[in-house]
Amino acid sequence: MTLIILLFAVGILLIATEVIVPGAILGIIGGLLMVGGTVLAFIDYGTGGGILALGIATAVGALALFIEFRILPRTAIGRRAFLTEEVSGVSAAVGKDAVALVGKPAEALTMLSPSGYVRIDGRRYEAFCQSGQAPAGAALEVIGADSFRLIVTQRPSSIP
Repeated sequence: MTLIILLFAVGILLIATEVIVPGAILGIIGGLLMVGGTVLAFIDYGTGGGILALGIATAVGALALFIEFRILPRTAIGRRAFLTEEVSGVSAAVGKDAVALVGKPAEALTMLSPSGYVRIDGRRYEAFCQSGQAPAGAALEVIGADSFRLIVTQRPSSIP
């Protein structure tokens, strides 16, 4: 009986910890410990004891899911832990955006050696400087794009 209670207690503790520590490993181990406790209850106490242990394990699992998805998101800790907004920004110009940027002037936000970040029309993009290095603040021009970044070169008036 002591081993069954110990398996259930450790399993419940791991499932409760899973709510705070993401990754599912602790929850899986906790669930397996509770299954082990249920199997031992069937072996030691027969069908009646096993069904009682199975009912307790099911109730604990349902309670953990209810707390994690219904109660926790409404608490202060839950509001800090769960995402509430979609991240929609991108740092790379792709597709039609890149075609529209070819020929536009750009300003180097970081040193391009040869990669770095540029600003075009108030937006930040990752860029590759075809003419080598360009210092931060240099005047650049977009001459093309590949899959993940813009290709820029220094404007003739800013080459020393």
